[in-house]
Amino acid sequence: MKRIQKLFAEKKKNILNIYCTAGYPQLDSTREVLQALQQNGADLIEIGMPYSDPLADGEVIQASSSVALHNGMTIEKLFDQLKDVRLSGDAGIEVPLILMGYMNPVMQYGIEKFCAASEAVGIDGIILPDLPIYEYETLYKTLFEKHNLNFIFLVTPETSEERIRQIDALSSGFIYAVSSSATTGNSKPIEAQQGYFKKLQNMQLKNPLLVGFGINNKQTFEAACTYTNGAIIGSAYIKALQQNTNVVASTKDFLKNILG
Repeated sequence: MKRIQKLFAEKKKNILNIYCTAGYPQLDSTREVLQALQQNGADLIEIGMPYSDPLADGEVIQASSSVALHNGMTIEKLFDQLKDVRLSGDAGIEVPLILMGYMNPVMQYGIEKFCAASEAVGIDGIILPDLPIYEYETLYKTLFEKHNLNFIFLVTPETSEERIRQIDALSSGFIYAVSSSATTGNSKPIEAQQGYFKKLQNMQLKNPLLVGFGINNKQTFEAACTYTNGAIIGSAYIKALQQNTNVVASTKDFLKNILG
């Protein structure tokens, strides 16, 4: 069974997905961050590929992307850092890994080359918020499937039921339920979105649901998990690394505060 599917089969609720920026806080921090997250309770890790114009990201993640780019991070360097990440033993990463980024750098790298490289290093899923559904379905779906990559779409409170069902039919892995139509770190209170989460829950979609945007502590994590399978935390974790660049210590403290 694929890693993402195995995770959701074994753990139905309170799944914690943490976003990190590749090459942040240092160029060579990526592996250390992944290990620290896995060791301290992250169920799934979303690795952000830094880009100069990240349309879905707020100021905190934008700043981390700028630092990572200044550090010299590229898609090619990221794949080089990840090439042995699935090695067995204490240093191996066993949790599902997702790459999140934008179409421009992926197209420049070469999308077929990108998919092949992702599969080779053990990536489980891809999030590209600016890839339209039509282009995915007609141009790239078979390519992602060929390389055993789950493709994960985002939905928002404004997404129509028809479109949600279309996304559910095309998606694999899970659906990323954006808590509100904002950028990361700038969304409305999670507690105010219960109607939206209930709507998604009542649609009985085939894919699990993870909530993102605005999850920043134990209270918001638990609130997001009430109606969905789990939650995604990004900006709050990046802030923790900003405040204490000791990756092991800051990650341990941050996840302890989220999970208790």
